[in-house]
Amino acid sequence: MLVQETTRTYGNAIGGRWVPGRSGETYTTVNPARPGEVIGRFQRSTPEDVDDAVAAAAAALPEWAATPPPRRGAVLLEAWLRLRERAEAFAETLTRETGKVITDARGEVRRALNVLEFMAGEGRRLGGETIPSELPQNLIFTRRRPLGVVALITPWNFPIAIPMWKVAPALLCGNTVVLKPATTTPLCALRIAELFADAGLPPGVLNVVTGPGGTVGDRLVTHPQVRAVSFTGSTEVGSALYGRASAGLRRVQCEMGGKNALVVLPDADLDLAVEATVQGAFGFCGQRCTATSRVVVHRAVREAFLERLVARVRALRVGDPMDPQADMGPLASAAQLEKVLGYVAVGRAEGARVLAGGERVRPAGLEEGYFVAPTVFDGVQPRMRLAQEEIFGPVLAVLTCRDLDEAIAIVNDSAYGFKAALYTSDVNAAMRFTDRVDVAMVHINAPTLGGEVQAPFGGRKASGAGWKEQGRAAIEFFSEELVVYMDYTGARRDARFI
Repeated sequence: MLVQETTRTYGNAIGGRWVPGRSGETYTTVNPARPGEVIGRFQRSTPEDVDDAVAAAAAALPEWAATPPPRRGAVLLEAWLRLRERAEAFAETLTRETGKVITDARGEVRRALNVLEFMAGEGRRLGGETIPSELPQNLIFTRRRPLGVVALITPWNFPIAIPMWKVAPALLCGNTVVLKPATTTPLCALRIAELFADAGLPPGVLNVVTGPGGTVGDRLVTHPQVRAVSFTGSTEVGSALYGRASAGLRRVQCEMGGKNALVVLPDADLDLAVEATVQGAFGFCGQRCTATSRVVVHRAVREAFLERLVARVRALRVGDPMDPQADMGPLASAAQLEKVLGYVAVGRAEGARVLAGGERVRPAGLEEGYFVAPTVFDGVQPRMRLAQEEIFGPVLAVLTCRDLDEAIAIVNDSAYGFKAALYTSDVNAAMRFTDRVDVAMVHINAPTLGGEVQAPFGGRKASGAGWKEQGRAAIEFFSEELVVYMDYTGARRDARFI
């Protein structure tokens, strides 16, 4: 653990050095399970600090862009080896910064390892294609080349995995990077910068600037030398950012909020569906864009499903996130606590019934922590705020349907379009669901959570804009195709055929 570093002041990572911010001001972050425990002091950076970071990235760009892709992949592989050695330390830092239970934190570190492993291999596959020409002794081929300096803005809920699945493909494609982490989770990002430096990444290729989004983020996404922006966060912030960043003809990808639904049909394995619902709704306190926020249950199995669901939720253990036996830790901040308790009050006012939870929890020895009981509301109607708004907390809305058609209508009645899950043993129903549901990712007999690093990831509607992330989609976003026409006839071409 890094408890001995709780009073340390951390600099920004710029140009291969740890440097103080130009303002000289710092801010502190705290452990959400123990708000009296200060994790560290971090730079309250200014637009001038962003300019310094972008300048360092621009200076490092020519050499890194000229580095052959297999050698870039080798740096990612070295980072993978070092992260594997430091996995437990990274997980403990993550738990202290976010309140995520240690078992989930270890899983997030494994996800980061998977990203590095996949992208390291792509270094030897970063090729183009040959295209036949209509002219004799002519060749058309494509190559991938970097965009330039790219800006990455990452959230607090996955402060290791999400930066890694942006940083790794950006570096592999030959770009240089300025990373702006969430204000409340800067230490994980600085640990990532340290990891890559130790892995042999040249100075200035990866830079990290901490501080508020209103100053650091705004300058970063509008900086004239930044050629692409990758953002993960709220829909409100992302939609505004998309407009500002794209106005400068930058590439932009925004992965934003969700109101994901899980549908349970009469022929579903109810025990499996209950477990998936609990994982999706209450893992990391529901603080993820892929969380199950709504469960739509067929009326024929409603009572049986709810009985099992409530029993399972009441058995969840809320406590110290460092305890491997804990199922749920605290919410990530005091602001999150206030927001979630506010939505509990909204649900009661709307007439929904609390079947479990609905109150703040004060575990022994952690009375000041930001803990909330896992909460289940029944009797939720499709147009209630509980069914429409992203809560980003451990609050599950239960709705009832008459058939598959009504279930699909409920799922689609949302501004969001990230994920949906269906539990059924009917393959025809599963295929109709995938054909008609208005989301970007569908899970059949699997929770709404996660995804694999080799597959595209992202939402539609209010859940996403621009390119997808991960897999080959990440390569496509962080690089551009150069098309080359080569004439080896040695003769002058007749302009009439051009």
